[in-house]
Amino acid sequence: MAKAETTKPKQAKHKKLMLVRYGRMGLLGWFEHQQPRIPRLQTRVMIKTDRGLELGEVVGPFCYRGGQFRLNCEQVEKYFGQEQPGQMVASGGRFIRYATEQDVRDEKHLAKSEAEELNCCQRFAEELALPMQVVQAEHLFGGERIIFYFVAEARVDFRELVKRLAKEYQTRIEMRQIGSRDQSRLVADYEVCGLECCCKRFLRILKPVNMKMAKLQKATLDPAKISGHCGRLKCCLRYEDETYRQLKQQLPKRNTLVKSPHGQGKVVDIQILTQLVVVQTDDGTRFAVPVEELEVIGIPAEADTTPEDEDEQAEEDDQTRRQKTEDRGQKTEDREQRTEESDF
Repeated sequence: MAKAETTKPKQAKHKKLMLVRYGRMGLLGWFEHQQPRIPRLQTRVMIKTDRGLELGEVVGPFCYRGGQFRLNCEQVEKYFGQEQPGQMVASGGRFIRYATEQDVRDEKHLAKSEAEELNCCQRFAEELALPMQVVQAEHLFGGERIIFYFVAEARVDFRELVKRLAKEYQTRIEMRQIGSRDQSRLVADYEVCGLECCCKRFLRILKPVNMKMAKLQKATLDPAKISGHCGRLKCCLRYEDETYRQLKQQLPKRNTLVKSPHGQGKVVDIQILTQLVVVQTDDGTRFAVPVEELEVIGIPAEADTTPEDEDEQAEEDDQTRRQKTEDRGQKTEDREQRTEESDF
């Protein structure tokens, strides 16, 4: 008796996705493609988004094998720090083709025209006495629309401005009101470290930074030295914050009674990076000891905190409250980001 032939169901093929960064605001999107392989070098691509035809750049070409992204969407979004579903990496649209030299030349030509469009928009705004500052103009590659980014202290009625611009350039006009952080992302150049500003180069979500991070890293508290182009604390203070917190947890708190090779005493200071603890004996002698050579023999009570600790904590709490207020204001500003388009 012949064995019944069994057929295995065909497995659904994985979609080939490429992660592309595009637009002045550094938007990220997944784009499906059918290319057998993706170049490992820096690659410009022509894509079709909901905004129109655009030029983008493939992100992380080293993560590709045969045109398939090694990480799944959830892992990539976690890496880029997605806070809310759909906020970080969205379904971008369609991959059209790889960019040619002519495409790059056309992009440079559009960049030159953007400067004239920016000046024209600002001139119209001044003629209409609109309280706004036009920061940047973005002319999409396909010519479907021109996007103007501006800052203003309050909402602006720019309907007449949109009509004038639409009549001038015979295309769709989009006005976007942005906050100070997004303004920095558009116009900032290089920081004191010698590198291009993080918000412009790779950061997509700008998470809040507070003074507590600066104090933990023993950074200067001079606002002029730890503030970026946007006037807020530098984003790089957040990069090492988790490491500093983990290292600090390994050290005993101040006024803790410890036993060391040099004798018994209490902790008066700590050095986070070197993992050294400054111990003071009863006769006032101080010495630094590695944390692994210490033995804790007494935990300080809440009343044992020094006046300096209380003043430092009060100052830290006050700075944290002020920073939280600023962060709430920025989030409200971002939520109220206003977008309007012409009906051309």
